[in-house]
Amino acid sequence: MNLQEYLPIILFILVGTAIGIAPQVIGFIMGPNRPDAAKNSPYECGFEAFEDARMQFDVRYYLVAILFILFDLEIAFLFPWAVSLRDIGPSGFWAMMVFLGILVVGLVYEWKKGALDWE
Repeated sequence: MNLQEYLPIILFILVGTAIGIAPQVIGFIMGPNRPDAAKNSPYECGFEAFEDARMQFDVRYYLVAILFILFDLEIAFLFPWAVSLRDIGPSGFWAMMVFLGILVVGLVYEWKKGALDWE
């Protein structure tokens, strides 16, 4: 086993790890650490910053996040389909229409159940 053959791979891994870790370490060491009431206040999630981890919370935050991911992935599937639409022909078009129809039924269901309503 010759180490010279693996040197580019090892170097690539080391440089990639350094690029990923070095900015975080530099920011931790050189960055200011002055917490105040505004920084420790609830921001987007609505939770208090430092309380009991076993407190009750509203599940709607996670429901909205899951729905966002679901419908975001739906859009992500449309891009490769649109690029290859000429190659896949009518059968690919109708397969995507069935896929979108199922997703629209799911969206209407979630809408009727009130999962998209924010109180």
